[in-house]
Amino acid sequence: MELSTGVREKNLIHGRVLVAAFFSAFLLLLLLSRLIWLQLIETERFQTASEANRLQTLPVGPARGLITDRNGLVLAENRPNLQLLIIPEEFDDLDAAIAEVRSRIDFSDGDAERFAKNIKTRRRPRDPVVVKDDLSESDTARIAVDLFRFPGLEIKARPTRYYPYGGLTAHSLGYVGRLSLHELKNVDERRYAGTDTIGKLGVEKAYEDILLGQVGVERVETSARGQIMRAVEREDPKPGSNIPLHLDIGLTAKLYEVLGTSRGAIVAIDALNGGILGLASTPTYDANSFIGGISQAEYKALQSNRDTPLFNRALRGQYPPGSTIKPMLGLVGLHYGAVSWKTEYFSRGFFQLPGNDHKYRDWKEWGHGIVTMDKAIIESVDTYFYYMANKLGIDQMSEGMKWFGFGRRQGRDVQNDSPGILPSRAWKRAVRNQSWYQGETVISGIGQGFWVTTPLQLAAATTAVARRGNFIDPHFSVLEDLDAGAPVPIGEPIDWERMIDAMEGVLHDQNGTARGAGKGLNYRIAGKTGTVQIFSIGQEEEYEAAEIDERLRDHALFVGFAPAHAPSIVIALIIENGGSGGTTAAPVARQIFDYWLLRRNEGSIPPDLKYVTRINNQLLGYKNAGSQ
Repeated sequence: MELSTGVREKNLIHGRVLVAAFFSAFLLLLLLSRLIWLQLIETERFQTASEANRLQTLPVGPARGLITDRNGLVLAENRPNLQLLIIPEEFDDLDAAIAEVRSRIDFSDGDAERFAKNIKTRRRPRDPVVVKDDLSESDTARIAVDLFRFPGLEIKARPTRYYPYGGLTAHSLGYVGRLSLHELKNVDERRYAGTDTIGKLGVEKAYEDILLGQVGVERVETSARGQIMRAVEREDPKPGSNIPLHLDIGLTAKLYEVLGTSRGAIVAIDALNGGILGLASTPTYDANSFIGGISQAEYKALQSNRDTPLFNRALRGQYPPGSTIKPMLGLVGLHYGAVSWKTEYFSRGFFQLPGNDHKYRDWKEWGHGIVTMDKAIIESVDTYFYYMANKLGIDQMSEGMKWFGFGRRQGRDVQNDSPGILPSRAWKRAVRNQSWYQGETVISGIGQGFWVTTPLQLAAATTAVARRGNFIDPHFSVLEDLDAGAPVPIGEPIDWERMIDAMEGVLHDQNGTARGAGKGLNYRIAGKTGTVQIFSIGQEEEYEAAEIDERLRDHALFVGFAPAHAPSIVIALIIENGGSGGTTAAPVARQIFDYWLLRRNEGSIPPDLKYVTRINNQLLGYKNAGSQ
């Protein structure tokens, strides 16, 4: 009995061992099969996944294209910029890490504001964020010593936009700035993977697609913590293309010099091709302030400045054109037969509509006597143009003046310019839901009333006169020299030549409104002055500048070109509250013509860069000093 029991126990133990051995063998076989599967069948897949964990593909931003002036001088370039970057995911307490960084480097409240904005506009996790731009040598040294203590910090050199003449070119080139959240949603993310800036205004915005370039890629090996160990391979980015401009930096400096601390604007155009040779709007600002992100304090100071330095008066300032449009309007009147060159009108100092007591006054109280078109231009006879406008009518007036580019944006590569207002029945009905009155036609005849234009529009219209009836859209870049312009289908060739002769008389006739500016000239200027009221004066009241607040005084305007019968440069300028166009604006224009024709020989002599730098520095000093 005991033996049989022992045998049973032995057999039981033996069976259990066999089952355990079989089960162990099965598990071993299963593990071996899985190992064979992973090593032989799935090797490539897991090797790829492992490589993906070890290797990262990073975008490499391209160098932005340069912007040069007509002489090849660089107006917008890229310079090395040492940036302190941080990967927030590497820090349990990001605020503490930033506080420690601030204790080691010069880190202003403005830097803190920019860093906060950069965090918000980060596109992907683990994307490095700029902590501080443009590290100094001392800041770099202090951070580099302790960099090993901050695995998520990195110092990297990146090309950053720089404007050598940031005050002179701010209103023409514009600037680049950091991509906003709105812009991030609307750009091609692949193209902007390697950059965090975009053209915001001006030429920088107009040619963003060409200047940007194509992003490159770099494959790097990373540690378990995500730190870059080494570069494995690289596909270099393609830099953006350069943009050559018609702009002349020397002439631009001259425009700003002659404006001084006045509020105003000047546009200079090449009569041969419509290229913008110079553009000034005062006061101005330093475009470099916006590149890395401007601080709230500095931006608020610019915004609250009473003289509005951020406002581009040359492109967006809308002013009554006054008498500067009389040559164009005269050509329209001749075309439609409202007057002829022989038409005589007796100017007695005011004009009245039939059956109406209201007097539309001339600037010359006692009048000009018998007036023809030539004299009306030379002496800027308001009453003649009241008379002609009344005969012409608003419909023909607005139709004819459209050919000179009024009432519309100028197009091509000019960004954000205002269309102005070319008054018409349709415009008043659409905007004000009101009928047009005959008296509004009369006052439109001297460029006042509802009529507003920009300095750019005036320059473009005057260029059409200089080109003897050929309108060409003004443009900044040589790339836009696409056509020879479009004919202005009014008048005969003799009409254009005779109108230019009359415009010469403005400066060279003994009764011309700008005769003082024309004295001593050894070349001929064709021009037209304008003096614009900005508030109404009663019928029996007189305008006394000395008794009026400075900001309510008349604007001074001038348009013109030279040499008169072979023009190379066209100018339109306004000096806000400057007074008389003949005594204030025309002498300023004379200085510009002298500079371009005599000192620079129509641009064939390169500009003096010391002079350019001095004017730019003066502008930025004026900006920093602020205005009253």
